[in-house]
Amino acid sequence: MRPLFDAHNHLQDPRFAPVLDEIVPAMQQAGVERCVVNGTGEDDWPRVAELAQRYPGFVQPSFGLHPWKASTRSAGWLQVLTARLEACPSPALGECGLDGWIENYDLEDQRAVFLAQLELAAARDLPLSIHCLKAWGPLLDCLRTTPRPARGFLLHSYGGSRQLVSELVSLGAYFSFSGSFLRPNRHSGREAFQAVPLDRLLVETDAPDMLPPPEQRLHPLLGSDGKSLNHPANLPAIAANLAEIREESPTPLVRQLEDNFRRFFGP
Repeated sequence: MRPLFDAHNHLQDPRFAPVLDEIVPAMQQAGVERCVVNGTGEDDWPRVAELAQRYPGFVQPSFGLHPWKASTRSAGWLQVLTARLEACPSPALGECGLDGWIENYDLEDQRAVFLAQLELAAARDLPLSIHCLKAWGPLLDCLRTTPRPARGFLLHSYGGSRQLVSELVSLGAYFSFSGSFLRPNRHSGREAFQAVPLDRLLVETDAPDMLPPPEQRLHPLLGSDGKSLNHPANLPAIAANLAEIREESPTPLVRQLEDNFRRFFGP
């Protein structure tokens, strides 16, 4: 069995804390060799760093300021972020980006925060994980006019149109597919992933959120509140369904996903 690589999850989420000692072995048994754990703000960056130390070689830490948390940042957030990146041997930057979906969003403020992180990633050529919801025009403006990492950038759980794919590829984009695209109402999202070049594809869980449909939840998991969580060991089912959507043979696709992951995030 070829190894699998989760390009984006949130193992630091407090909902995972009571069962983390069971989750990581289940991921490894399912064939997951490495996962990128994305911080979202100053409140959870220490937990991401702790997980990277606890599971060296398995957890690749990523630190970023999510647009949902942009308004709560401290005055010295960028210095704190820079210090976090410098303290890790193989860091990534993210999750960061733009969001026009949340209530009372301030896109100009989000833009300032995102541009600071984009410039930091470009200067250090770091893997950059970008979140974008209902803000594709502003995001494209940022990417067209600001230096980008030489290695490219990742549009995590890509929700843009099929028509945008070619320009984003020309700017350096990789695109990660999550289990949410397996839901019946995500037809246009699946079409977009059919248009992504094979060498720009990655796969992710975004666990504990972005649940796949019930029939794809090979590892059912309930939180302490009784609500279903996305177990990151569901990654094999998500990858298998991506192969089906693209009409690719699963084994060569998984090999390509590994090559893409190592090229973008490092060996």
